[in-house]
Amino acid sequence: MTPTRPPRDRALVRRVAGVAAVVAVGVALLGPRPGGQTGGHALDPVLYELSFPEPEHRWMQVEVTVGGLPAEPLSMRMSTASPGRYARHAFAKNVFEVRAFDGEGNELDPVRSEMARWDVAGHDGTVRFTYKVFGDRVDGTYLGIDVTHAHLNMPASLMWGVGLERRPATVRFEPPAGHDWQVATQLYPSDDPLTFTAPNLEYLLDSPAELSAFVERNFTVADPANADHAPTFRLALHHDGTDAELDRFAGDIERMVTEMVTVFGEFPSFETGRYTFIVDALPTASGDAMEHRNSAVLASRAALRTDHRRLLGSVSHEFFHVWNVERIRPRSLEPFDFEDVNPSGELWLAEGFTNYYGVLILQRAGLADLGNTLGRFVSTIDTVRLGPGRQFRSAVDMSRMAPFTDAASAFDRTNWGNLFISYYTWGETLGLGLDLLLRVRGARGPNDEDAGARAVTLDDYMQLLWQRFGRPGGAVPGVVDRPYTQADLRTALAELTGDRAFADDFFDRYVEGHEVIDYAPLFERAGLVLRPRAPGQTWLGSPSLRFDRGGARIVAPVLFGSPLYDAGLERDDMLVSIDGQTLSSAGRLDAVLGDLDDGARVSVVYSRRGERRTTQLTVVADPTLELVPLEQLDGRPTPEQQRFRDDWLGSKAGL
Repeated sequence: MTPTRPPRDRALVRRVAGVAAVVAVGVALLGPRPGGQTGGHALDPVLYELSFPEPEHRWMQVEVTVGGLPAEPLSMRMSTASPGRYARHAFAKNVFEVRAFDGEGNELDPVRSEMARWDVAGHDGTVRFTYKVFGDRVDGTYLGIDVTHAHLNMPASLMWGVGLERRPATVRFEPPAGHDWQVATQLYPSDDPLTFTAPNLEYLLDSPAELSAFVERNFTVADPANADHAPTFRLALHHDGTDAELDRFAGDIERMVTEMVTVFGEFPSFETGRYTFIVDALPTASGDAMEHRNSAVLASRAALRTDHRRLLGSVSHEFFHVWNVERIRPRSLEPFDFEDVNPSGELWLAEGFTNYYGVLILQRAGLADLGNTLGRFVSTIDTVRLGPGRQFRSAVDMSRMAPFTDAASAFDRTNWGNLFISYYTWGETLGLGLDLLLRVRGARGPNDEDAGARAVTLDDYMQLLWQRFGRPGGAVPGVVDRPYTQADLRTALAELTGDRAFADDFFDRYVEGHEVIDYAPLFERAGLVLRPRAPGQTWLGSPSLRFDRGGARIVAPVLFGSPLYDAGLERDDMLVSIDGQTLSSAGRLDAVLGDLDDGARVSVVYSRRGERRTTQLTVVADPTLELVPLEQLDGRPTPEQQRFRDDWLGSKAGL
């Protein structure tokens, strides 16, 4: 292991501070910057120097230099939360070899007063704080380093000083010797391609970075609201594929961006004039995606050529967050707490509506097959309407469960299959349902007095939220001045429709209540039929099973109220036979169930902890659904149905 560099002499400290001050002036020129803070000077940036002496051992050297400090001890913290994640993460567990020095180079004693806090006393107004941090996970949350790249999520990488949150920061990257790495990040650039700045802590910790010999593509998309505004989009891809694969991926992203901006009618004002997609498609990566204010991180352990479609879905979701969450932001997440969990009752809209639009935009942009899109919609509907958790919690309550479920880790077993429905999924069905309800509500027949008038849609609702809460922006980069509340969302829907009763009914029954929207008549208006997926097939309760020679082991909690639950079976039990028929595969189970009638009462043999038992079970008809276009049923949509479908699923950008 390479030892920590010795204390610098005073001349070197003065030179580094001078460079940092110059860069800080650049921050002021790039955009608005918050004022001074207690115990500091407005133009004293915090200087971060990041180096990778031994990337093969997967650790990074961090040096933090800060001056203009008051006499009291400096408290350095490591975050326990990360933007876009809602659970607690113990990033400090990977920190080691912590040291501190004053402005004269004298070594100080950093005291670990809490698990993620080090206090430095006895300094002379300047502190150089150094540490190493290990990182071996490439995703949207952690730090990942190897000989091919360094992938940084800042809360997992950088400590910060209490009371210095409003200071600008300068970040200098030093690639390993012999490695020609470049940097992709949303941080503010400088004249030096390895030096970047951030106007405050909020922006710094929300700015991931990729250092590698990545390949990139850049394109611009015209703003439909301003002919003089055409932001640049940068795709930085670390992978082992071909240029042709990259070109196709970049072209599809450009198509998606062009379509998505039509929902809101304009692009946000990106602080640096550019948005960056950071993509790692490597066998060493973990599948993940994460939004940030002016960038997104996407990770895949599969090659781009094989994971192209899934990655496009992630891009669509994360880029919609540019408006929804990053700027149209719930008050429960603003400001973001870097030292605690971040619960929010509005994730059904923040994440769920984003999920819906992630699917819808790919369809509108011609990047998805209609059958796959309809299959996705009906799958989410089934998850919500059949999920036992709906009887215990509303979509708002499920949103508040995020700190327990969003990449949170625990060793004890849970019963989430019965008690939790993802706010992503439930919110997606609410976005789908509200869009169709609005369209059906405003649709008029050919003989209506206002025939031809455009129906209000979910696009209009999102535009209203954008104009009211997102577009006003904030006086400080990375901060939202007008976050919304749940009551604001209800009021906005009432104002959009001019119908308070409609808005109250939607929120009371479906968002804050436990009811499921009746989708069949809504889909019918688009020439789509919602019907049983497997008529004549019976059902046990969709258990998760693992088949072997002994039968089918139940490997997840049995759903409340299902035939298996009512028969007294539970997770870890082994199904041996049903109605005298042995079970050796999923196909064999389907065949057995296909021979039984709805309501049939049959004998079930199962094994529990090695003891063979017999019980009686009543099968029921398979309740799952499918969504089918009339064209596949030897029918044809009427002109009104086709127009409704095209207005809903067709391109708004003319693609």
